Amino acid sequence: MLTFPRRYAMNRVRIALKNCYGIKDLIQTLDFASTPAYAIYAANGVMKSSLALTFRDAATGKPSEDRIFPERTTTRSITDDAGDEISGDRILVVGPVDEQFGPTEKTATLLVDAKLKKEYDDLHLSIDSAKAAFLKAIQEQGKSKRNFEPEISLAFTPSAAQFEDAVVRIRKEIAKQADAPLANMPYDVIFNDQVATALNNATIRDAIGDYITRYNQLLEASMFFKKGMFDYYNAAQIAKQLAENGFFDAKHTVTLRGATKTLEISSQKELESVVAEEKSALLSDKELRKRFEAVQKQLEKNTAVRELYRFLQENEVILSKMGNLPQLKESVLKSYIKAREPLYEAMMQRYEQAESRLKDIESEAKRQRTEWEIAIDKFNDRFFVPFRLEVRNRTEVISGAEPIIDLGFKYVDMDDSASATVDKPKLLQVLSTGERKAFYILNVLFEVERRKKAALETILIVDDIADSFDYQNKYAIIHYLKEISEDGLFKLVIMTHNFDFFRTLESRFIGYPFCLKASKNGASVSLVKAYGIRNIFANDWKHHFFDDPKKKIASVTFLRNLVEMTTGETDQRYTKLTSMVHWKGDTPTLTVADLDAIFNSLCNTSGTSPEPTKLICDLVHEQAKTCLEAPGGMNLENTILLAMATRLAAERFMIEKIDDAAFVAGINASQTQALIARFKNAFASEADASRVMDQVAIMTPENIHVNAFMYEPIVDMSDDHLRKLYRDVQALK
Repeated sequence: MLTFPRRYAMNRVRIALKNCYGIKDLIQTLDFASTPAYAIYAANGVMKSSLALTFRDAATGKPSEDRIFPERTTTRSITDDAGDEISGDRILVVGPVDEQFGPTEKTATLLVDAKLKKEYDDLHLSIDSAKAAFLKAIQEQGKSKRNFEPEISLAFTPSAAQFEDAVVRIRKEIAKQADAPLANMPYDVIFNDQVATALNNATIRDAIGDYITRYNQLLEASMFFKKGMFDYYNAAQIAKQLAENGFFDAKHTVTLRGATKTLEISSQKELESVVAEEKSALLSDKELRKRFEAVQKQLEKNTAVRELYRFLQENEVILSKMGNLPQLKESVLKSYIKAREPLYEAMMQRYEQAESRLKDIESEAKRQRTEWEIAIDKFNDRFFVPFRLEVRNRTEVISGAEPIIDLGFKYVDMDDSASATVDKPKLLQVLSTGERKAFYILNVLFEVERRKKAALETILIVDDIADSFDYQNKYAIIHYLKEISEDGLFKLVIMTHNFDFFRTLESRFIGYPFCLKASKNGASVSLVKAYGIRNIFANDWKHHFFDDPKKKIASVTFLRNLVEMTTGETDQRYTKLTSMVHWKGDTPTLTVADLDAIFNSLCNTSGTSPEPTKLICDLVHEQAKTCLEAPGGMNLENTILLAMATRLAAERFMIEKIDDAAFVAGINASQTQALIARFKNAFASEADASRVMDQVAIMTPENIHVNAFMYEPIVDMSDDHLRKLYRDVQALK
């Protein structure tokens, strides 16, 4: 028995649930100070999946509910030693195969050692800090809340994910750019989906084209303006920059040479006056005005671009650049960057400083053997599947170029004579159900290793993880769960409806006191200590055969099986035991002494029960009545006894109703089914009785024919159902 130090916060986990996915009421405390793991056996429909789903809700922060009765108030409390809610990353739910459960960006932290990873992250944090400051400044410059990282990337490269390539590509162009003529243009006014859609309209596009044609004609004819070199925006910016840098204060002059005119400019005011005069002459052209009004008219019709319409009224010259929006976007972004050049250069210097060291770290990462490889090797070594695994994009994940690992799969023939590399979808197509589940375990293994690396204390809910596994892989996962439990960080709750798996968990590493069975008792669900995990007949009932009448009657099923497996069905003891589970001609005559004699002969004992002359059929019904009032829990003897009593009463009822001794005597096999068929045919009008008999046929056989050697007990049957059925059969009398 393991005891973990108190540094862990989840030594005691208290669960209190109401109306959570069919769990009406459950209150349970799990003492992980005494054990690293609990195993819970739950019949289908009792609570297993509901509990897993409730914990999954707690992990994701989602409210739980009752899906069938949503009006019911749901409460969910899962707390640790300090009474704090256990939620979020402190819970990991591993259910049956889920192909979406795979390596994540969190699990990718396993790909490099801690020291190297920290240095790598620090370098990126330095870059990210400078980049964030730069991008924020560009947002302010463009009067926009857009994310300018993909905007800049798409403007200068083919992809939205090539920001670094984009800013490196234009660095020389920014350095050579003398001014930022479009730095104050609001970005969202022109560069939005509505404008792009409007410009696809042939009428609007043609109107803008006509305007641009005339504007360019006027530029060519202008005294001082030149297309693409010195237009209104350039000239205004030059005037401003010359003044700000003291050009005119130093008594310098600017010479403007036109085709027929030369001007010597000695002040900012004089230069601005010339520019304004030239602009006015250009924009007052009647033909240009006519074409501008045509554009306005078209834009005014389109409510989606009214903002652009208003902007162009005050900034008409921008219209001349809208014939090529991608080019205009480049010019605008370059102006923004030029206006914030110090922050741009600071970012570029961080890129330069980190580039060399990042390459060194990536080279070192290639050489390192880290937890990923250990986890994959562990999977390859332990699980029996026809494929091998490897990480194909290790460096890319470390570098951040790709967020999630790409696993390589090599399919290997059983005799190792040939192999072929396949992708995951094709691999899953050729794998068996068990092999696909084994592959799923790999994903679980990665997540567990991540939590180990992060020292993250976790309550791990395991819901039928090994269902449909072959025995080799079932034992492999049990061994892995055992390893996880020994780490100390993990508190395991392993739930299953497979009793063989449940029994193997107990035999391998979970102590008997920590094996629980989920039972429904009316509106509540309880987790009670399981018993009978290891051969309940040999370890329990055999020792109480003479002093516990319930265990005596329940042992009939095992004794009958022992005779069948040793001397065969012709043995008289087999015949007598069969008459104790079916209503035969000699059933009313068989006594406790008859059963004692069979037990003594099979178990090499010489015991005697009280009241040896009591009829077995009377003892069965006497004990069945006590079962009706017994408390809930794992009462396997009650289950078998109720099934025997129900069948005996049902068969006796049908035999008396049919009243055909020759027919009954001629039944050689499947007596219950034969009687039901005859009864339903002869008494077709008794629909209620026929319905009850059908339930007897469905519910009693597996509860009686218990295999004493490969003990897979049929404890899935609820006591509540058998109690009701027994009462229904008794009521037919």
